[in-house]
Amino acid sequence: MAASAPNGTAGAARRTVIENAAIATVDADDTEYASGYVVVADQRIESVGAGRAPEGLENVVRRVDATGHLVTPGLVNTHHHFYQWITRGLATDHNLFDWLTALYPTWARIDEQMTYTAAQGSLAMMARGGVTTAADHHYVFPRGSGDISGSIIRAASEMGVRFTLARGSMDRGEKDGGLPPDFAVESLEDALAATEETVKKHHDSSFDAMTQVAVAPCSPFSVSTALMREGAELARRLGVRLHTHGSETVEEERFCHELFGMGPTDYFESTGWLGDDVWMAHCVHMNDSDIAAFARTGTGVAHCPSSNARLAAGIARVPDMLRAGVPVGLGVDGTASNESGELHTELRNALLINRLGAHREAALDARQALRLGTHGGARVLGRAGQIGSLEAGKLADLVLWKIDGIGHASIADPVTAVVFGAAAPVTLSLVNGRPVVENGRLLHADEDAIARSTRDEAQRLARIAAGS
Repeated sequence: MAASAPNGTAGAARRTVIENAAIATVDADDTEYASGYVVVADQRIESVGAGRAPEGLENVVRRVDATGHLVTPGLVNTHHHFYQWITRGLATDHNLFDWLTALYPTWARIDEQMTYTAAQGSLAMMARGGVTTAADHHYVFPRGSGDISGSIIRAASEMGVRFTLARGSMDRGEKDGGLPPDFAVESLEDALAATEETVKKHHDSSFDAMTQVAVAPCSPFSVSTALMREGAELARRLGVRLHTHGSETVEEERFCHELFGMGPTDYFESTGWLGDDVWMAHCVHMNDSDIAAFARTGTGVAHCPSSNARLAAGIARVPDMLRAGVPVGLGVDGTASNESGELHTELRNALLINRLGAHREAALDARQALRLGTHGGARVLGRAGQIGSLEAGKLADLVLWKIDGIGHASIADPVTAVVFGAAAPVTLSLVNGRPVVENGRLLHADEDAIARSTRDEAQRLARIAAGS
């Protein structure tokens, strides 16, 4: 990939021109170009098309010869738990409830430094693999642990990735019939107050926002009905989105029937948690009525195929959701249940795992998988007007995938190469028009230093948990 030296006039829009690439725009018509160009002007995409870029462009500061590459929108991760980077490889043969019971006592010992370091590791792995926007659902706030939300936001800002913090909470501990230990939960009042403070301090509603905040009580089995209801009211008063876990396992469905006298979707609707400002993680165990309710209300889904398989949760009915009109994006989920922590592998796993379901080979194709990981994710996060496709006027979040190497060169179709093939190297990743990855390496972080610090913090947490 060749690049030119800067050349232009002060004050004009600074342009980056990418040429000679295969392009999958993921726009409403799934427009593709076998050989085309993208022109970026400052933070936004100025034009996309076939052939060579227009002549006479002013203030071109960089020209990229993208021969042998596929250009796509940046990947959008809609669900994660960054802090779990330092508890990977534990409880590897557990279902969800047993896994949570095994790990909550360790997670309840995290502090600000651990969380910051774990966020660096999670973000680094995703960014290297083509993620340009990430959402982190953080819900563990031990007393005296420091500014955990601020530490996660700081790590994302330093990495240069667009970010949504889903400020989670738990107020149903073991004494109230929940799974988390009592010392790992907040009171209702503290959870609501801290969430509101986080929104007011960090949420940016502007078109090109790099940081947004959602209200995100953890799950029906770790949160009181009062926190669900009042959390929804808080989010809508503040004008931010809502996020939680839903319908992940058969055990959760049984829990909801025993505790609330209804299934998860009916419970969510009764507490104000269905709507086009809501997205749920997993949604594995959904019947036709549940899917219809999500479609009717515009409630979104973060599909996490690798984590669902790791915890033996089941196969989400993604083809049925898409046919019904439910917004669906992809999620890594926490790396204690998806140790690789990479979203581009979820493109492939979403396609393959869904083909094991009722629709078999007709479940998903390569372009549907790519849409889930880009435009679908942007829609789920409420940002489809700004990111998720390559269109003039949208923010310049895009990725150049190298597909002329040994792993991909013999696959004729570029989208098939990226989705079905091995993980394609990222030659260039832009967020807001700013390079974040070049030739597979992070530009704003020291990967080797992050590897060392995450190992050290994982060991420190293990020692603290063992001594508790």
